[in-house]
Amino acid sequence: MSRKKIVAGNWKMNNSFQEAKTLIEMILNQVNDCDEIIKIIIPPFPYLQNIHTQLVNKEKFFLGAQNCHTHASGAFTGEVSAAMLSSVGCQYVLVGHSERRQYFKETNSEFILKIKEALKNNLSPILCIGETIHERKADNHFKVITQQLLSVLTAFTPEEFSRFIIAYEPVWAIGTGETATAEQAQEMHAFIRGVVSGVFDATISDNLSILYGGSCNAQNAQELFKCPDVDGGLIGGASLKVDDFCKIIYSF
Repeated sequence: MSRKKIVAGNWKMNNSFQEAKTLIEMILNQVNDCDEIIKIIIPPFPYLQNIHTQLVNKEKFFLGAQNCHTHASGAFTGEVSAAMLSSVGCQYVLVGHSERRQYFKETNSEFILKIKEALKNNLSPILCIGETIHERKADNHFKVITQQLLSVLTAFTPEEFSRFIIAYEPVWAIGTGETATAEQAQEMHAFIRGVVSGVFDATISDNLSILYGGSCNAQNAQELFKCPDVDGGLIGGASLKVDDFCKIIYSF
């Protein structure tokens, strides 16, 4: 088993250009001796190329994008293709984030197309899955997660899937200050690994990095990262705070 330990910072729609440059500079100044941890910075589209130049040759720092389009090119005003992202230095891309599902009504069939475009352009997809508070209270969270996984993963070969990262983000814990307990996170991460094993095999699932993405912060990261099936975090608000983000990176 050789699962990667990963901390990914999703900035969402935040920061001016100068704030983005300064934030990266400060993070790079503070993080200089944890080469075993993969650090992925996921800023807004306009800042990608500049941040790529800041991250070049920085040990285990990589650039990710928050979304990509289902098509390679065409008359899709306002959209960004996987090829474009790759051309400015991206190596990862988020697909299926709960905010894309909720606000933009994106579907699993669209996620399949996006991931196929990502893989064609040497981008590793970070597939986000998670349940709402209503689904959890109705005790449907395992059913929801299974459906989200099966509807996408069955479209890919084992070789293609080997490039995936999964991010479990309980929707009820994103930006709310709420967070799953370490026990809840471990339970769901182990369940996800089991579903993946059923689609592919145990070797593939054992090597899959699964990130926790529900209000992971500097206070709870260490407890979460101790869980045997939690391989890191997809960090939202805390990734905009230098000290908090760096503390999370050092939480393993």
